[in-house]
Amino acid sequence: MTIAGGSLDQTPAFVRRELVAERPAPVPTTGALAWIRWRLLSSPTSILLTIVSALLLWYTLAPAVKFLLIDAVWQGNDRDACLADNVGRTVGACWPFVRAKLQQFMYGFYPQNQLWRVNLVFLLAIMLLIPLLIPRIPGKTLNACLFFLALPVVAFFLLYGGGIKGFGISWLVDLLEALCASVAEAGRRLRVTGGGIGWPGISQLLALLGLAIAGIGEGLLLLLTPLTWLRETLALSTHPVWYDLALTAGVICALVFGLSRSLRATAACLAVFAGIAGVIAALGLQRGGLPIVGTREWGGMLVTLVVSVTGIVASMPIGMALALGRRSQFPLIRAFSIIFIEFWRGVPLITVLFFATYMLPLFMPQGFGIDGMMRVLVGVALFSGAYNAEVIRGGLAAVPRGQGEAANALGLSYWKTTGLIVMPQALRHVIPGLVNSFIALFKDTTLVQIVAIFDLLGQLRASFADPNWATPSTLFTGFAFAGIIYFAFCFAMSRYSLFVEGRLNAHRRS
Repeated sequence: MTIAGGSLDQTPAFVRRELVAERPAPVPTTGALAWIRWRLLSSPTSILLTIVSALLLWYTLAPAVKFLLIDAVWQGNDRDACLADNVGRTVGACWPFVRAKLQQFMYGFYPQNQLWRVNLVFLLAIMLLIPLLIPRIPGKTLNACLFFLALPVVAFFLLYGGGIKGFGISWLVDLLEALCASVAEAGRRLRVTGGGIGWPGISQLLALLGLAIAGIGEGLLLLLTPLTWLRETLALSTHPVWYDLALTAGVICALVFGLSRSLRATAACLAVFAGIAGVIAALGLQRGGLPIVGTREWGGMLVTLVVSVTGIVASMPIGMALALGRRSQFPLIRAFSIIFIEFWRGVPLITVLFFATYMLPLFMPQGFGIDGMMRVLVGVALFSGAYNAEVIRGGLAAVPRGQGEAANALGLSYWKTTGLIVMPQALRHVIPGLVNSFIALFKDTTLVQIVAIFDLLGQLRASFADPNWATPSTLFTGFAFAGIIYFAFCFAMSRYSLFVEGRLNAHRRS
C-alpha cells in the first residue's frame, strides 16, 4: 500500500469467529452465605477463630440445653420425681422444685392473703414505666411525676400497710426535732465540759463553742415550729383523711409553685395528689389502712426490685449533685464532694450495708429508729451515687466550654445553663457508663442477705434446706433459674440503653 510516495505495511485485522466465554458469577455480598463467608471464613485466622468458638459453644451450650430442657423433669410433686430411676436415666433440671417454690422466690414470706398488694404495685409500676420508656407516647411530665413521686408513696402504703394520717410529715418532723435536740444537747454538754477544764484560754473557747452549738440547735428547733404545728394538727385532727391529704397537698404545691414559678409543675403536683386520693379511695385507706406487713417478711424478687429501683432512682440526683459539687468554684463545696465520693468509693458495699444496718442506729438520736429496709436503701443510694458522680463528671468534662459560655452570653443563669444546656449533653455522653452502673447495682442487691434481708438469691439459698426437694439437681436448677432472671433484666437494660443512645445520637449518623 502506497501513501504519499511511501509504503506502509498493513497488519492483517483479527476477527473473532467464536463467542467469548462466560465470566464467573460475582461473589454475593448479601444473604446468609455472604455473611458466613465475610464474617467467619474470610481468612485463615477467621477460620481458626470460628472453629475454636464453635467448639467452645458446643461444649458449653450443648450440655446446658441438655440439662435445662432435654433431660429436665417437668412434672412432679416431690423429690422422687427428680431422682434417677433404677434404669440409670440421666435427670436434668428439676423444674417442679421451681414451680413449688415460685411464690417464695417472688414474694418471700409475705402473707399469702395479702399478695394482691404486691401484684398491684407491680402492675402500677409496669403501667407507668412502659409509657415513660416509649418516646412516642405524650404526657411525659405527668407520667414522670406519677412514677417518681406518687408511685413510691402508694407502693409504700400498699406493701407496708397501716394508715396514712400525717405519716410523712410526722416522721420527718420527728427526725428533724431529734437531730436539732441532739445538737443543742451536745452544745450544752460541751459548754459544761469546757468550763470545768480549768485552762484559762481553752476553757473559755470550748465554753463559747458549746454555747454557739447549743444556740444553733435551739434556733433550728424554732424554725421547725410551723412543721411541728402541722404535725400536731394532723395527729389531733378529727377530720377525715381527705382533710389531711388536702392540707399536705396545699403546702407541697405552694412550695413547688414558689420554687419553680411554673403553673405546669403545680398542675402536675396536683395531679399526683389526685392520683393518690384515687388510690386511697379505691383501697379504703381512709378507714384505718391495710394490715401492716413488716419489711422482715418481704423477700425474693420483691426485695430485689425495691432495692435496685430505689438505688437507681435515688442515686441519679445524688450523683449529679456531687459531680457538680466537685467542679464547683467554692472550696468548701468542692472539698465536701471530693471527700464524700472518695470515702464511699473506698469502702466495699458489704461494709456500707453492715454500717447502715448495725452501726447507724448508734448515731441516731435516742428514741428514734429507722426500719432495716430503709437503712439498706439509704446505704445503697449513697454508695451508688458516689460512683455515678464520677461517671457524670466525665460527661461534664466532655461538654465543650463554649456551650456554657454561649449560654452565659445569652443571659442564662447558672442553674438554667446547667439544667438546659450542659447536663443534658453530659448525660448523653455517659449513657453506657450509667447503665453499666445500674446493671452492677441490680446484681449487687444479692449482698443484702448478709444483713438478714433475703432477696431472690437469699430466698433461693433458703429453699435448698427443704428436705422435700433435696436432690442432686436441685441446687443447679435453682441457680440456673436465678441466672435466667438476672440475665433477662440486665439484657433488657442494656438493649434499651443502646436504643436511647442511638436515638439521642441520631444527628451524628452520616
